[in-house]
Amino acid sequence: MSTDTQDQSEIFNGTASVGLRDARSVDGTDTRAIPAFVFGEELADLADQDPRIVVLTADLGRSNRATDFAARHPQRFVNAGIAEKNMITMAAGMASCGYIPFAATFGAFAALLGAEQIRTDCAYPNMPVRVVGHHSGMSMGFYGTSHHSLEDLAMMRSIADLTVVCATDAQHLRAVLRLALEHPGAMYIRLGRGRDPEVYGEVPDLVLGRAETVRDGADLTIVTTGSEVHPALQAAEALAADGIEARVLDMWTVSPLDRDAVLDAARSTGAVLTVEEANVTGGLGSAVAECLSDAGIAVPFRRHGVPDEHVPVGPPAALYAHYRLDGPGIADVARELLATSRGTSS
Repeated sequence: MSTDTQDQSEIFNGTASVGLRDARSVDGTDTRAIPAFVFGEELADLADQDPRIVVLTADLGRSNRATDFAARHPQRFVNAGIAEKNMITMAAGMASCGYIPFAATFGAFAALLGAEQIRTDCAYPNMPVRVVGHHSGMSMGFYGTSHHSLEDLAMMRSIADLTVVCATDAQHLRAVLRLALEHPGAMYIRLGRGRDPEVYGEVPDLVLGRAETVRDGADLTIVTTGSEVHPALQAAEALAADGIEARVLDMWTVSPLDRDAVLDAARSTGAVLTVEEANVTGGLGSAVAECLSDAGIAVPFRRHGVPDEHVPVGPPAALYAHYRLDGPGIADVARELLATSRGTSS
């Protein structure tokens, strides 16, 4: 294909008008309501009052809008180039000198490439480094497996003394970044596809380790996180039309898990469905299953996410539909869980 009139980045991002863009892709979202785009702006605002904040990126300042921070605080911004592991180690060194570094790159590069540095340089010595993995999950659909981060939740939550959180939308991200300033240890902050619809109308009052109930219900609990909170709410609305009231928990802190919220949900609603834009092996679903098992609570339960496979290349919206991680798909999975638990056919 000629590149004379077609920017290749548009092809890979699925925005090109050459038949590759999926009609179900979100379009027209105000960039200020996109988590990846408020990252630099929010940190720049916070840095106006807090001299400890520094931002590092691995040649992706435009993708995560760290450039907004750099424009206002150039002396506290570092572009490490395409050297993600070095960037995380640099951040740990800065943290040892009293700074609070936010090191941002694609989720696949942050968590998968940088796992050793996150564990050994950040979590083990209890350095206040905030590793930010943006464009996580399948959001970089056209780039393929090398750029998908579906294993990061499982990997990161298995690291001792590492807090793992997922931003739900722009306002939620603002709250996460503000909380991160006073957290004593290392953090992995997972951002979604970059076009996450609004769930929180204003900046929420968050407490690390406490899930947010974004919808109440008595028939089923959907425990979800990050980019899947909005489609889970859509699924709950569809279920309500069938007379099924689903509680939706935003388990934005994946580690440490809000065990009390999980156990209360299991006891009061009697069925639990976990939903995540990640490999179902070892992620949020596994964490919830471990919680229920440790407490000796047996309820109808199902983990829903990406199966243990490498996903195809394609537009993100098409991938979400393929794996039933959109609103209609989640609703169907919930119906199947309830039908099985009641001994009826779905």
